[in-house]
Amino acid sequence: MPSKQAERQIVNDWLRQFAGQPGGFDAMIDFDAVVRDPAQPERLRPAYDSGDHMHPNDAGYRAMAEAIDIGLL
Repeated sequence: MPSKQAERQIVNDWLRQFAGQPGGFDAMIDFDAVVRDPAQPERLRPAYDSGDHMHPNDAGYRAMAEAIDIGLL
């Protein structure tokens, strides 16, 4: 059985691929790309980690909100 991390990667990869296909999503906001640590992509960026290594802190949620292109809505 895949780990939660492996499952998360499978879902994110599918969403990214589907978004670029005809009949896919109108738009996609890749929050994973916004908050992940570039040095360790399977983890949250330390500045955005609430401490449980799973949920963003206030700065992480702010970065996610700032990543939204209002023109998409």
